[in-house]
Amino acid sequence: MSNSESFCHVMPITDVVMTVLMTPDMANFSGNVHGGTILKFLDQVAYACASRYSAGYVVTLSVDQVTFKQPIHVGELVTFFARVNHVGTTSMEVGIRVEAENIQNRTVRHTNSCYFTMVAVDENRVPKVVPELVLVDDLAKKRYRNAEKRKQLRLDAQRLKDEKR
Repeated sequence: MSNSESFCHVMPITDVVMTVLMTPDMANFSGNVHGGTILKFLDQVAYACASRYSAGYVVTLSVDQVTFKQPIHVGELVTFFARVNHVGTTSMEVGIRVEAENIQNRTVRHTNSCYFTMVAVDENRVPKVVPELVLVDDLAKKRYRNAEKRKQLRLDAQRLKDEKR
């Protein structure tokens, strides 16, 4: 590749993709990758995605259900596809899809998906306003609508919990 050529893929500011090789130190007693390791990576990619979008620090407010559909094995490449699906005044929902790739036989499996709610904060850790989300296509609009439904379900569940106290 000459100096005049460049290899550059510009990713939308709403997206982050992270790929990690699963190593033996990540294994649990069953020999699969420990769920806690995956949770840590999920939080990291949610942070990277939300902080990139909001141009600042963020904190994790909540995580929707994380279900491990299939085990992830040592030696697999695991890719985390994260996208900002919805924004409020200071919060963002980041959807994450996780895929495990067996390098040797080139198979890819969808192992889980989940949603993180992240809150943008300033240097004093006070919530700050995030940019409005521009919905560029029908898929983005669908993800936004579905995120609104999940947000309402979380608010309703919290309201019921508060009423029981």
